[in-house]
This record gives sequence, structure tokens and C-alpha cells, in this order.
Amino acid sequence: MLTQSQIDAIAEAVLQSLKADPSPKNTKKMQTTETEGLEDMTSPEVRSVPLLDHIEDREGLERMMARTTARIGVGNCGPRLKTRTMLTLRADHAAARDAVFKDVGQELLDRLGLFTVETQCKSKDEFLTRPDLGRLFPEESLEMIRSKCGRDMDVQVYASDGLSSTAIEANLENILPVIMDGLKAKGLKTGAPFFVKNGRVAAMDQVSEALNATVTCVLIGERPGLATAESMSAYIAYKAVVGMPEARRTVVSNIHSKGIPAVEAGAYIVDVIQKILEAKASGVELKK
Repeated sequence: MLTQSQIDAIAEAVLQSLKADPSPKNTKKMQTTETEGLEDMTSPEVRSVPLLDHIEDREGLERMMARTTARIGVGNCGPRLKTRTMLTLRADHAAARDAVFKDVGQELLDRLGLFTVETQCKSKDEFLTRPDLGRLFPEESLEMIRSKCGRDMDVQVYASDGLSSTAIEANLENILPVIMDGLKAKGLKTGAPFFVKNGRVAAMDQVSEALNATVTCVLIGERPGLATAESMSAYIAYKAVVGMPEARRTVVSNIHSKGIPAVEAGAYIVDVIQKILEAKASGVELKK
């Protein structure tokens, strides 16, 4: 065990070395040396490498791994997962948590010219524990929606964070202009798009009633998983009303870079909305 005098001598030596060279260059050099050559375990390049010890058809396995986000070819170490697999799982879990708890950046909303309203949820914790409040708006939010969007439109489109703000940030800038331009090209009247914070899917029913919109479409972040935290869905309904069955909603899901690309999904959503208007029905009724 070190004596007090030895500890004091060591501390003095450290202080003298810092006085002689107070710049952080030595620290930077040490950090660079420590991190040099480290891999990003979440990168596509690293994920695509099979971790099995004995592979009979490596090319076939690599083709399979390239076509799915499922964790195949990861191998094991005795009864446990390999270290790289475990670290990747933890990184993906962290990304999923971030997607749920963080807010959509105001810069994105400003670039798209979207105004923001909130549901009756006062915080993210309340949003997660009281889904019923995420389906309802306070009167001031409804008044803002009415004043800025206009009534009796053919289509009202808006975005909401839902359970993944990451999905909104990854897809909204690419999908929203495609939808709005596509609807305009078809000669449809649309209300001003906007953003709902702490919103659930069924909040679209109050939007529909407040604006008397023929079709309402919400672009919302879906519950993130360990495959991706960027998945968005579009829920579309014909003359939605509060309390209607979920079966009346038409859904376009898996909108993300490894699913349906945002631009492609936007064009498809425009076609779906036109079909709903022509059939005057949505959800399961649209297939009759």
C-alpha cells in the first residue's frame, strides 16, 4: 500500500508534467492510438460478415444475409452469443430507445414548413404510459389546426412522431414532398401539412372531424425493433371519425431504406389515396 508521502510525490510529478506541456496533444495522440483500427459494429460492412466457424457455402450465406435484417450466420461461443453479436444487439437496442425518447429536430420541421401541435400528453413518459391521451388534442391544438389547414379538403396529410422520431427524421423529407406534389398533380384539394408531437395513430380521427376532410393520412413512426429504428407507416382513412374500428384504416408499412424506400412509398400512397376516394371506402371495406 502506498504511503501518503508517496501519493503526494506522484501527484506532484503529474502536476509538474502538466505544467510543462499543458496542451492536449499527448492526450489526443493516446486517444487516436487507442481507437485506431476499431470497427463500427453497426455498419453494413461489418454486419455482412458471417461469424460461423465452419461454413460450407459462404457465398450462399452472404447472399442470404444481404437480403434480410434477421440475425443469421452469427454463430455462438459455447452456449452464448459471440462478443460481436452481443455488442451489436446492445447498439441496436440503444438506437431503438433513442428513437422512442428523443424529439424530432426542429430544423427538419422548419425546412418542410410544418407547424407543430401537441396532443394531451404533457411529456414523453405520459405519452408512453397513457396512449389514450396521445389520441386526443386539447382545444387550442384543434383551433390551430382549423385555422391553418382549411376545411372540407379532399385530403389532409400530417406527420407524427409516434413511437419513433428517428423514422420521421430518416424519411419525412423524402416522402412528404412526393405525396403533396402527387396529390396536387391529380387535382385534389389538400390542407396544409403539419406535425403532431406525442401522437398516436387514432389522433387522425379528431383531425378528420375537425377539418371535415374526406381522406386523412398520417405519416407516423412505428415501434422500433432491433432490425431498424427507422420504420415509418402511413395510415389512411376515408371520413375518419372518433371511435371508428381500426379495420377502417388502410396501412402502408415498412417505409425505410431497407424496406419500401420513402420516395417509392410516397408515389404509392398517392395512388392508394386516389383509389380510396374513388371507392369511398378504406381499410377492409376497400377490398369489397
